[in-house]
Amino acid sequence: MQTNQQLNDLMALDLGINLINRRPYAKEVFKWQDIELLPHSSTDTLLCEIYEWNGRNWRTTNNNLIGYLFSSEQLNTIKNQLLNTPKHMALIPDFEFTKDSMIEYGLSLPSLFNIGINGNINSAKNFSIRVNGVTKSRITNIDSPGIEILKSFSEFTQSKSKTYRKNIKFNYLSISLFYAESVEIFLEKESGVGLDVSFQTTNVDVEAKVDTDTKKHFVLKYSGNQAPFAAKFVKGKNFDVE
Repeated sequence: MQTNQQLNDLMALDLGINLINRRPYAKEVFKWQDIELLPHSSTDTLLCEIYEWNGRNWRTTNNNLIGYLFSSEQLNTIKNQLLNTPKHMALIPDFEFTKDSMIEYGLSLPSLFNIGINGNINSAKNFSIRVNGVTKSRITNIDSPGIEILKSFSEFTQSKSKTYRKNIKFNYLSISLFYAESVEIFLEKESGVGLDVSFQTTNVDVEAKVDTDTKKHFVLKYSGNQAPFAAKFVKGKNFDVE
């Protein structure tokens, strides 16, 4: 298994960037792995969910491909298999969302890690979220439930062609989901500035390395069922039906 430094070196070489004395930025990792930040997620966010792209942002349709392919007992079986899809190391380096990238992505970004921001992020001298130990779940054509989904999808495109064209063909399916083993929050501000962070503690082990009026450094380690923060999408018409 490659070490974090080896992954850093490989990524720097592939993208032609300098990673000396710094972590990769989220945008660099996302470009390297062709992944996208989810608009929102929860612990029941599944693979094969259907998303729309409006040219600037992703938006969930609140539908999942399996809802079109299966019914009753078989649907529940496939849903449970998706919920329990194994997670494996994603083989991407630990990386960082800077203050600027958090402003660009908006307050939805910290909420993906169950982090709340109380106050104006622009008032921070420094603010970042570091993501460690990224794992990935994915749909494949050699494991269940991918085998059943791909087979049924192939049949569905023929037998329900109108529904397929309307709801799936030109939208996007999540074929991989990405999770954080832990995140670190760094906040530095002037004394008296009304800016703070909060976080959910259910299934989260919180370590406060620094917690003063002007500087904060928390490490959040997640356990149990997690919410993904990013995904790899494929257009419905390009979903593998072979």
